[in-house]
Amino acid sequence: METSALAWIAVAAMIASLLLIPLGLPGIWVMIAILLLGVFGGLVSPWIFLLIVGLGGFAEFLEFVAVGRMTSRYGGTNRTFWGALVGGLIGALVGTPVPVAGSLVGALIGTVGGAFFVTWHQTGHAAGSARASWGALLGRAVAIGLKVFVGLVIIAIGGASLLLA
Repeated sequence: METSALAWIAVAAMIASLLLIPLGLPGIWVMIAILLLGVFGGLVSPWIFLLIVGLGGFAEFLEFVAVGRMTSRYGGTNRTFWGALVGGLIGALVGTPVPVAGSLVGALIGTVGGAFFVTWHQTGHAAGSARASWGALLGRAVAIGLKVFVGLVIIAIGGASLLLA
C-alpha cells in the first residue's frame, strides 16, 4: 500500500513539533493533536492514540518529578518547587515574543527566579535560595531531556502508525 503525502506531512510536522519542547512550548501535545487527526482520518488506531496520550501524560508527570526531586535535593521545599514551576511558566510566556529561544531562556530564568524568590521569602538566606534555585534549574534541564525522549518515542510509534496505514 502506498503512503499518502498527508501522512508524510504529518510525520514532518511531528518532527518539527519536537523542536518546540526545549523552547517550553507544548510540542508533545501538538504531536498528539496531529495523531488525533490521523485517528479521524482512519490512519491511526484509537488504541495507538490512547497509548500516545498516555505517553504525553507520562512526560508531564516526569517533568514534575524531575523538577521536584532536583529542587529538594538542593535544599528546596515543596513551595520552592511550585515557585519554580510558576516562574518557569511566566518566564516562558514573557519570553515568547523573542524569536527562536525566547521561551526557553524565559522559562529557565523564570524557573530560577521563582525558586529563588519563594525560598528567600521562606528562609531569608540568599545562599540557600541560590542553591535551591540551581536545583530547580537542573531539574528543568533534566525534564526537557526526558520530554524530548518521550517525544521521540511518540514520533516513532505515531509515525510508524501513520506511514504503515
